[in-house]
Amino acid sequence: MSNTNRSSVKLAIIVAALGYFVDVYDLLLFSIVRVASLRDLGVPENELLSTGVFLLNSQMAGLLLGGIFWGILGDKKGRISVLFGSIILYSVGNILNGFVTSVNAYAGLRFLTGIGLAGELGAGITLVSEIMPAKTRGYATTFIASVGVAGAIAASLIGEIFTWRISFFIGGGMGLALLILRVAVVESGLFDAIKSKAVKRGDLLMLFASKERFLKYLSCIAIGVPIWYAIGIIITFSPEIGKALQMTEIPSAASSVFYSYLGLTVGDLISGLLSQLLKSRKKAILYFIVLTTLCCVLILCSPKISLDQFYLYTFFLGFSVGYWAVFITTAAEQFGTNLRATVTTTVPNFVRGSVIPATILFKTWSESIGSLNSALIVGLICISIATIATMNIKESFAKDLDFLES
Repeated sequence: MSNTNRSSVKLAIIVAALGYFVDVYDLLLFSIVRVASLRDLGVPENELLSTGVFLLNSQMAGLLLGGIFWGILGDKKGRISVLFGSIILYSVGNILNGFVTSVNAYAGLRFLTGIGLAGELGAGITLVSEIMPAKTRGYATTFIASVGVAGAIAASLIGEIFTWRISFFIGGGMGLALLILRVAVVESGLFDAIKSKAVKRGDLLMLFASKERFLKYLSCIAIGVPIWYAIGIIITFSPEIGKALQMTEIPSAASSVFYSYLGLTVGDLISGLLSQLLKSRKKAILYFIVLTTLCCVLILCSPKISLDQFYLYTFFLGFSVGYWAVFITTAAEQFGTNLRATVTTTVPNFVRGSVIPATILFKTWSESIGSLNSALIVGLICISIATIATMNIKESFAKDLDFLES
């Protein structure tokens, strides 16, 4: 590899990592400022949970739609086009979010911002996976994820220091500043090589044309569901979980996000390195899913714990779901170049979108069996599905990505 190519690869990795950093900051900011922003908008205390679920699901619905749009665009027009378009949309969306005066406007902008946020990670991971050597691409994607999830730590700190409106302005400003670095990033050589070929690119229907391909796609999604169950329910609604645990001091969502993502940052680093050491994506994922099960049970079955204990447990929970990098890399390695961006962009967003049915079940069952039992049952369902999916998917470590789907 020439010095020029090395520089291009390094720049792509750095830009993808910083892009994911801003992505995670914006994605988790709502969880952090949820209570403060809704109180400021005049939402009654007894409606904070239901309104919060509505706004979170509005954002997640945007992620689902955006994942499909950006994924198809990434395979038809290139990975770079997605990196530019997505960051402009979610940056402007977050700036506008700082001006909202009603819940409906809040929901509309969370939906719009969700569409923008949907493209960042998939396009970055796809680009880096295609330009890195097969045996070492796991190190690059691990670096991206480890830097990226630190965006949640930044969001929790900024959300504590500044008002919720200023916090949204900061997120939008960081995104627009990142556009300057994006200009120098070059397109994937694998994608450039197929642009002139008579092959279908970004055809979503191809994922449903073959039973084997469709099941593989569903498995890729299912593997990541426990990650966003933990973030979307246990962490986002940690104040409600704390009340159900009869804690003397109720945890704040901002602190829960901080400690869980501190753990997730470490977990992403360790899981990525573990997959390289074991030369297996599947084994690393399975080990972390087992750990996730133990941590969920630990948190939800520990009544009257102290605030410090709760935050310690959220750190461990964050660490246990820190297989995000390995999970995304696995999805990228499963499919050919003409569908890779579509898969790698839609899969994480369908995982994030899984929060919608999970929160609906959580809220519905909470009314009859309580928040703790509801959260535990939803969690065990998510974990069981992920375990089966991981067992059934093919190992992809060091797989040559120069192939097409027909």
